[in-house]
Amino acid sequence: MASSEMTLEAVPSIGEVSPGDWDACANPGKALTEKACNGHGPGTSSLPSGDSLGLSRPAYNPFVSHAFLSAIEKSGSATIRTGWGPRHLVARIDGRVAGIVPCYLKSHSQGEYVFDRGWADAYERAGGRYYPKLQVSVPFTPATGPRLLVRDGVDRERIMDALASGLVALCGVSKASSVHVTFAREAEWKLLAKHGFLQRTDQQFHWHNEGFASFDDFLATLNSRHRKSIKRERRDALAAGITIHWLTGKDITEEAWDAFFEFYMETGSRKWGRPYLTREFFSLIGETMSADVLLVMARRNNRWIAGAINFIGSDTLFGRNWGAVEHHPFLHFEVCYYQAIDFAIKRGLTHVEAGAQGEHKIARGYLPRTTHSAHFIADPGLRRAIDDYLKRERAYVAEAGRELAELGPFRKGADEAP
Repeated sequence: MASSEMTLEAVPSIGEVSPGDWDACANPGKALTEKACNGHGPGTSSLPSGDSLGLSRPAYNPFVSHAFLSAIEKSGSATIRTGWGPRHLVARIDGRVAGIVPCYLKSHSQGEYVFDRGWADAYERAGGRYYPKLQVSVPFTPATGPRLLVRDGVDRERIMDALASGLVALCGVSKASSVHVTFAREAEWKLLAKHGFLQRTDQQFHWHNEGFASFDDFLATLNSRHRKSIKRERRDALAAGITIHWLTGKDITEEAWDAFFEFYMETGSRKWGRPYLTREFFSLIGETMSADVLLVMARRNNRWIAGAINFIGSDTLFGRNWGAVEHHPFLHFEVCYYQAIDFAIKRGLTHVEAGAQGEHKIARGYLPRTTHSAHFIADPGLRRAIDDYLKRERAYVAEAGRELAELGPFRKGADEAP
């Protein structure tokens, strides 16, 4: 029997792919997940197991959905003008979309959270041209998720290999210096290594739900010093008459988005110089995926004063941006970390990912977890230099993770009562 014809194409907009085709590749298990857990609790246990590559169907990830990435583009947040030119790689079998890679041709290294500016500077000092480069990621979003997206009912290994090879070919056609696949799943990271991509690791701090029934159950697993500290921080955070509100779905009004955008702009301008997301982005996700959004908002004297935006996956709560127009002791920890834990426990979610960086999260129950990125470097000399650097960096990240894990706040022995 003749084999099916496969084609690869880079498209300049997510609008070139229908939402149905995109989401069939990005989140093929969503329907089964929702049926299995009815919108609550872990969503992966009933799904089919992986293939020989270990690339099992992932849990629902809101960031690779058509709705999220379309909002990023339509709002003007990630466009050619802002240095994020869409070059989404699409694999078709007999004309039908079978696999996708969310990819951007970039003229800078901003908004990625996996830092390669040192590589760019060194290469350009040596006479090379580092930009443009290809970036496989969710713009402005340091959250691990699938990057080589494959729909059900096709040969996953064949499609994944084609997408990996296609990225290398697209690098050449685009006259890019490199391809960077950031915050990938570990199995994808290993597959890409077989296609000549260099391996890089880093770490974030995530919270894990051990089947807790309440926040107090979580506190009971901590040593007395950290338990008392968290209780004090939570109490002090609300001491000025502040109340905390969870907004999701239809509860998120344009008035709430206006307030949150003010927080985002105020804090983002101080932290980054220029916030990446436009006001329209928040309205678009409010229209298309509000059920996947949790706004944790703080209110005082009848006005919103601070807030954090989170996105809800089938088994993970992803913390993203925070901002405030009033600053109160420990309010950041309450809104971003403790409320996220509380929500995850009530929803039966197994993880909270609180974003990039932040060793201060360890004392609040968030432990180090390795993140993975893969990098194809076209120039052989630059590749050799980066390869040598990454070998040393991976060893450092592994050792730092072991040391930081030892600093965790959890009780070490049975003799310490809650």
